[in-house]
Amino acid sequence: MQLNKIPTTIVTGFLGSGKTTLLSNVLKQAAGKRIAVIVNEFGELDIDSELLRSCPLDCEEGSETRSEDGFYELANGCICCTVEEEFLPVMKQLVARRGDIDHILIETSGLALPKPLVQAFNWPGIKEYCTVDAVITVIDGPAVAAGRFAHDADKVQAQRLADESLDHDPSLQELLDDQLSAADLVVVSKTDLLSELEKNKVAKIVAHKVPAKVKTAYIDHGLAPLDRLLGMESATEVHINHIHNHHDHHHAHGAEHDHAHDHFDSFVVSLGEVDSNALNTVLNTLVTENNIYRVKGFAAVAGKPMRQVFQVVGERLERHFDRLWAPAEERKTQLVFIGKGLNKAKIEKALDTSSVN
Repeated sequence: MQLNKIPTTIVTGFLGSGKTTLLSNVLKQAAGKRIAVIVNEFGELDIDSELLRSCPLDCEEGSETRSEDGFYELANGCICCTVEEEFLPVMKQLVARRGDIDHILIETSGLALPKPLVQAFNWPGIKEYCTVDAVITVIDGPAVAAGRFAHDADKVQAQRLADESLDHDPSLQELLDDQLSAADLVVVSKTDLLSELEKNKVAKIVAHKVPAKVKTAYIDHGLAPLDRLLGMESATEVHINHIHNHHDHHHAHGAEHDHAHDHFDSFVVSLGEVDSNALNTVLNTLVTENNIYRVKGFAAVAGKPMRQVFQVVGERLERHFDRLWAPAEERKTQLVFIGKGLNKAKIEKALDTSSVN
């Protein structure tokens, strides 16, 4: 590691790949390490920041799970599009506090390009004090096994013929390629959902997309030893300009670019207390009937003292209780939807049927 520079880990990956779960587990293991966290979630509601605030370090009863000033939320635009306006000012704040920070973790939105973010570490005032320890690209193992992100056009076409629901925009394919091109470590998530045959298929696809020197880790439930994720000392900013990707020309000379998030609808639905099973049923129906890529959020379940987390990726829906509602906290349900061609009013109406208020 370059002497006295704060190591920074950038975690990127497509929507629903498991970035937040991975970071949460890093924070749980990082007792004694002073870590600053920057979160950039696409959408109006910064769900990821709330998840990370809730579950990191074990603390004494009654204390905060993490200090407020350890978290920085960039919710005013995709981080790679707002490097100068949003990201650099936060990094300068961290540089000013460098004596109190051992490591910086950055979770990009699922739509961010890592290259312009890494390039920012060469800016004066940043390069003297910070270095990119590693870019970690998280990919959804089951999605890759299903052939959704295969580079080979024939494979994509064959998959489309088998399943018409897998008609993704080419820009999303390019986005994933660009996230992989900058990776120092590729993390294949949700491998507990893969058969051995599927694992071998994923391994071949990843090997085809990244150089042999790039390490790959296969993990379940976001669990990986801390020493596999931190301390890689890659100094990615030194060689990032030599990496070519599909979107280089979009960021040249400050040009406007047709970025992947231009192809999405994103909005938040807010409710009061809900019936958990009814909400689960409604979400399953909505995912079946609409082109929904991602749902993430919290539910206030009637009669339950704990907040429930809902996560939908494709047709997979997961829910779990993460923490107690604070005494003065408003019990409310908030869900962010990301998809294409979504009718917000129709979705709100469907969700209202799960409300008990």
